[in-house]
Amino acid sequence: MSAKGTIVLMGSGELTATMVEVHKDLLARLGPGARAVFLDTPAGFQLNADQISARAVEYFRDKIGQPMTVASFKPTAAPTAIESEKAFLALKQADFVLVGPGSPTYAVRQWTSSPIPDILARRIEEGACFVAASAAALTAGRYTLPVYEIYKVGEDPRWVGGIDLLGRFGFHLAVIPHWNNAEGGTHDTRFCFMGESRFRALERLLPSEVQVLGIDEHTACVIDLARSEARIRGVGGVTLRRAGSELILKKNDVVPLDVFMGGALSRVWQRPSEPLEKAAPGALPDAFWSEIHSLDTGFQSAQEARDPEKMAAAILELDRIIWKASLDLESAEFISQAREILREWIALMAAALSSAPRTTLECLGPLVEEILRLREEMRLQKRWADADLLRDCLQRAKVMVEDTGDGTRWRVGGEG
Repeated sequence: MSAKGTIVLMGSGELTATMVEVHKDLLARLGPGARAVFLDTPAGFQLNADQISARAVEYFRDKIGQPMTVASFKPTAAPTAIESEKAFLALKQADFVLVGPGSPTYAVRQWTSSPIPDILARRIEEGACFVAASAAALTAGRYTLPVYEIYKVGEDPRWVGGIDLLGRFGFHLAVIPHWNNAEGGTHDTRFCFMGESRFRALERLLPSEVQVLGIDEHTACVIDLARSEARIRGVGGVTLRRAGSELILKKNDVVPLDVFMGGALSRVWQRPSEPLEKAAPGALPDAFWSEIHSLDTGFQSAQEARDPEKMAAAILELDRIIWKASLDLESAEFISQAREILREWIALMAAALSSAPRTTLECLGPLVEEILRLREEMRLQKRWADADLLRDCLQRAKVMVEDTGDGTRWRVGGEG
């Protein structure tokens, strides 16, 4: 294979502590001066799309030590031709491209009618690193899974065409991130929220030559085209399934790329030892990270809502999980990574609180001063009744106004 680059598929966690070393290693291989770009299309329809991009830039700056720019291609926002060309140019010049959360079907629709798939393939051939996580990983194969449409809306299990970036390099795959998801608690949300019965139905719909590549959360499958090998990084494992058999690849395993192209490793290809439906959610592997992943989602929501109580609750619960893990002799590496997340949350909470008003006076001050300035103008115009209305309005809000020889003073309720 003549391609020189790397394709990295992540099950989740692309902006968490579990992937810090993975990103650093990938960038180190590109050498100094590598240009990193975040492509925002999958979340382009979301109101918080720009916040997701900003978080990626901040993460790479603070955790990876790498500057990152944003290639913004969000057609629903009616971009001009110039804006689209800027995004295309950023990708053409990128050495490292990261794409993450959002809707896989939305991303495929936007990219299919654009030059982006061709640009990405060409950059990979030339030696760039392309990292697709979560929703973006779903788009990379021949088929993609309409997750929201099936899981949230209730449509029948089906596939839609992907951008098949992997197919350009000889891989006939359907990529399934969140393979070991356990957020459902009492119901099965493995296999990217599909659960056992729907996943089996979906497998039967695939052509025989298409393999399923399932990637656990907080896990990366690093496909090194130059070395013709794939390496598993992160926390969990990768499952390759075809014709009812599966190949389980664990953390730090290295396999030749021929395996992803239909080649066999007879010593590890096997039938599942027991039906998947017998695996209870509580017995799923990586329960430690499933809990943390769920907490991380809640913490981010609380951060966006500026809710310090819920942020603090998530921090305390993570501290409890870490303490329990240490008593249960959980992996020292896992505990270290979880503590890094804990420290990050504490710093984020401190930043949120430091930017918030510290007192009632600080919060109300700008508004009260503007009202008093307007009241003073009315008094100068001898509009006494209007000025009194403003004063009475402030007093109903428990803002006491006092006119003195040195000017107007105010205080809140009993505050001096």
